[in-house]
Amino acid sequence: MTHAAALVCALLLDALLGEPRWLWARLPHPAVLMGRAVGAADRRYNTGARRQLKGTAVLGALCAGAALAGLIIAQLPGAFLIEIVVAAILLAQRSLADHVAAVAAALRLSVAEGRAAVARIVGRDTFAMDGPATTRAAIESAAENFSDGVVAPAFWFLIAGLPGLLVYKLVNTADSMIGYRTPRHAAFGWAAARFDDLLNWIPARLTALVIWLVHGCPAPWSAIRRDAGLHRSPNAGWPEAAMAAALDVALSGPRAYDGEMRAFPFVHPDGNRHSGPDHIDASVAVLWRSWAALLALSALLAVA
Repeated sequence: MTHAAALVCALLLDALLGEPRWLWARLPHPAVLMGRAVGAADRRYNTGARRQLKGTAVLGALCAGAALAGLIIAQLPGAFLIEIVVAAILLAQRSLADHVAAVAAALRLSVAEGRAAVARIVGRDTFAMDGPATTRAAIESAAENFSDGVVAPAFWFLIAGLPGLLVYKLVNTADSMIGYRTPRHAAFGWAAARFDDLLNWIPARLTALVIWLVHGCPAPWSAIRRDAGLHRSPNAGWPEAAMAAALDVALSGPRAYDGEMRAFPFVHPDGNRHSGPDHIDASVAVLWRSWAALLALSALLAVA
C-alpha cells in the first residue's frame, strides 16, 4: 500500500472517530508521550552554558528516535494497518473542527462561556476578550491548526512515511513547549522553533492555496501573500490570510500575552471586524471543504 492510499484511509478514520475519550483516558496519546520526552529533556539539559547547542543536540536525538520508531514499525507484520492507525491518531481534523465549533456554541450562550471555550485552544490571554476578539481567536486557531495539525502531518507522511510524520509531530510538539522567546527557552528552544518553521514552510502555503482554490479565489493571490506578511509568524499568516479572505473577516490584530497588550496588525484589514458565532461556524465549514480537497488529492495520488 502506498503512502497516499494509507493517508486516504487515515484521513477517513480520523474524520470518523476523532480522538475517543474512552481510549485516551486509558492510554497515553503519542503526542503526550512526545511531550513528556521534550519536558524531561528540558528539565535535564536546559541549564548552565551552551543552551542553544544543548537544545539542538536534544532535538536531533529526539528526532532520530522518532524516525527510528517509524522505521521499526514499518518492518512489523501488518505494518500498513499500523501506519494507518498511527497516522489517523496524529491527524487532528475531527478534533480541531469539534473544538472550534464548541467556541461558537459557547459564545451563543455568553461571552464569558465563549472565552472559556476558546481558552482551551489558544495561548493568548482571554479574560478581557469581547465577542469579536473571541471569534477571531477561534477562527485563527482553525486556520493555523488546520495547517500544522492536518496538512503538514499529511504532507510529511506522503513525503517520508511514518518516520516523516513522527519527526514532524515531535518537532511541532517541541516548538509548542520550548519554542518561545522567553528567558528560559530563547536559546534552548531555538532549534525547535527554527526547525518547526522549516517543516511548516511548504505546508502553510499549501494550506492557503487549498483554502483559496476551494473557496473560489475570493481575493487575488497577491492579497493573500501581502496579508500573510503582516503576521508575526513566517508560516501562520498564510492559512490565516486565506481563511480571512474566504470569510471576509479581519483576523489577528491586537491581543494580550501574559498581561501585555500587543498591537499586532490585522490580517485582511478591510474584512468584517465585528464577527461572531456564525463566522466561526463558517470557518468550520471551510475546514471540512478543505479537508475534502485534501482527501481528493490524496486519492488521486493513490491511483496515479
